[in-house]
Amino acid sequence: MSRQRWWGWGVDGHDGPLPAEGDALLSHELGISSDRRGPPPLEALRLPRPALAPGARSALEAVAGSAWVRDDPFSRVSHAVGRSYPDLVRLRSGTLATAPDAVVEPGTAQDVLEVLRACVRLDLAVVPFGGGTSVVGGVEALRGEHTGVIALDTGRLTGLVDVDVRSGLATLRGGTFGPDVEAELGSHGLTLGHQPQSFEFSTVGGWVATRSAGQASTGYGRIDDLVQGLRLAAPAGEIATGAGPGTAAGPDLRELLVGSEGTLGVITEATLRVRPAPGATRFEAFGLPGFAAGTETLRALTQAGIAATVTRLSDEEETRVNLAMAGSARAVGALRGYLRARGLDRPCLLVLGWEGTDAAALRAHREDGVRVLRAHGAVAVGAKVGAAWARNRYRGAYVRDELLTRGVLVETLETAATWTRLLETYRAVGAALRASLSARGTPALVGCHVSHLYVTGASLYFTFLARQEAGAELEQWHAAKAAAGDAIAAVGATITHHHGVGRDHAPWLEGEVGGLGLTLLRSAKSTLDPTGIMNPGKLLDAPPLPGMPDSTA
Repeated sequence: MSRQRWWGWGVDGHDGPLPAEGDALLSHELGISSDRRGPPPLEALRLPRPALAPGARSALEAVAGSAWVRDDPFSRVSHAVGRSYPDLVRLRSGTLATAPDAVVEPGTAQDVLEVLRACVRLDLAVVPFGGGTSVVGGVEALRGEHTGVIALDTGRLTGLVDVDVRSGLATLRGGTFGPDVEAELGSHGLTLGHQPQSFEFSTVGGWVATRSAGQASTGYGRIDDLVQGLRLAAPAGEIATGAGPGTAAGPDLRELLVGSEGTLGVITEATLRVRPAPGATRFEAFGLPGFAAGTETLRALTQAGIAATVTRLSDEEETRVNLAMAGSARAVGALRGYLRARGLDRPCLLVLGWEGTDAAALRAHREDGVRVLRAHGAVAVGAKVGAAWARNRYRGAYVRDELLTRGVLVETLETAATWTRLLETYRAVGAALRASLSARGTPALVGCHVSHLYVTGASLYFTFLARQEAGAELEQWHAAKAAAGDAIAAVGATITHHHGVGRDHAPWLEGEVGGLGLTLLRSAKSTLDPTGIMNPGKLLDAPPLPGMPDSTA
């Protein structure tokens, strides 16, 4: 992996100015100026002094090796927080209140166990760190009640351990990044098919720890559907679950460990269900006459068993903003005219990705879907628009960096609800975001898309933009986040579909799993992590963000 930049997403070389139409939209509708405020230089960033005592460093070096215990500014900053909006705002502020005292990179699963045992003796908190792409405060270097904190980087725990082509199983080390997963499996003619937007910079262990859902989850399943077995290193020892096709030997321990977000231990290996790589793939786009009509179309496709592998339905507002940000004025103008001539003045854009073992299988799958689409008033836009989406599917986070530079509050949140409650949830969350931000004098653009389908319901993924409230950026964000979280809870939807809980969603967890459920999770933690060193302040008993109230009330 190339060295990722400490202040934003990914690596250099993928940024660019906003297109003229997008720039005008931000200026006219949100009052965004043309001023740009880049991040400070690394050497100007103020960090807390490392608190690791010499004896503690020596103990960690004895396990991992002296070259793999680092406390230089870049290592500490790049492991201090994830990539949530509050994380990025604090990085750009020039001051970080928290940072790991050291970054430790063990080379084997046994080394991970030894590092954890050393940290118990030394009273050091441990934050497991894969790609650092959490957008819910899941990897912030909090020490809790402990004397110090390390980031345990899984960057050396990489590669394919074993592949069983006949059974459709592959075992990968937890620190393996997405592109490397597909390269390793591709050499055997296989694919995992798990491609979240963080795909380029996130890891197997991170996916499993956060119950990640990839863009093709409708076809392949979420990561929790793909996990067959796990190996987890905890302060109390190691758990290795079986990887058989099924068992009745009590509750499934995999379900306890998947989604544990580093609070129970470090996922060092995962055995995952894989399948033959597709022989043919086609992306295509359609226009639909409204979001309600679009969701009903998706329900029909899903419940008929003919949904595409990749599905992304943008509502009217997200479609409008995405077209403004597309960058090709002539092509976008032609697309708008084409849809308007067919009665779609405010269209919803639907992107579908079909896969098949060969071209004939793909064609048959597509034809079944197109019949349903036409019956629901869909207008075919063509493969070029679909292919453009597939080409740019990982670009959004770079656009977010540019928007932050322009003083824009740009944030996402997601949920899922049954088909019966989907539109109610959609309207309630959108209204809560608009009202909370307008009340602060910063009206918002709020868009939404559906990208994960189930027989019983679907996900909703919101993106909202507003002018940053200078000097109160975190308070502004918290007001919007709290309003949306309360709205989600009030309609009975899930507080998070695939981003995890981390720090940001913790206030609503008890409402979803119940008080006794939280007690059960705490009991598991006390068994595997008796001294509470693992990722304190995440998932369970998370503290508020600096300057924020203790609850959403």
